[in-house]
Amino acid sequence: MRIISGKLKSKRIKAPAHLPVRPTTDMAKESLFNILANHYFFEEITALDLFAGTGNISYELASRGCKNITSVDNNYSCIKFISETAKKLQLFEIKPICQNSLEFISKTYEKYDLIFADPPFSYDAYEEIIEKVFDRKLLNPEGVLIIEHSEKKTFNDSIYLFDKRKYGSVHFSFFSQKTVHDEK
Repeated sequence: MRIISGKLKSKRIKAPAHLPVRPTTDMAKESLFNILANHYFFEEITALDLFAGTGNISYELASRGCKNITSVDNNYSCIKFISETAKKLQLFEIKPICQNSLEFISKTYEKYDLIFADPPFSYDAYEEIIEKVFDRKLLNPEGVLIIEHSEKKTFNDSIYLFDKRKYGSVHFSFFSQKTVHDEK
């Protein structure tokens, strides 16, 4: 994996083979961050990276100037890798937490501008992520939840869904509280 843009542009990061992860492809990540760059000044946002895995999304956010990133994964080896890599790259804005992502969003009182969730494609509680984020009001007013998923999963019935994108086999669904208010 590589960092696409920002102060660490083109930096390659090699994750250990034993990590149980499926990092977002460079093509999909670049497309996603092109969308985000049109809506955010990264220096001004607070981000939450759920199911952080290798930390791929967190590194990209930090490289682009995001000053407050929480990376959550329940695998200790993943969190250890994120911690070591962030330290080596001097990305002190990344705060790794070893915890189940659903437990984390059930207990945190932080508010975020961007929440990115990349659970395993076989994950069966996608809707619970959406429900908890919006029931607990974890997004700031203009905040967005982005879920990466396979083509087998759709969220067309969600009142919070406002956009979907496909890049190869990677699908992103975008959710916002603002979507609900716009319909009223």
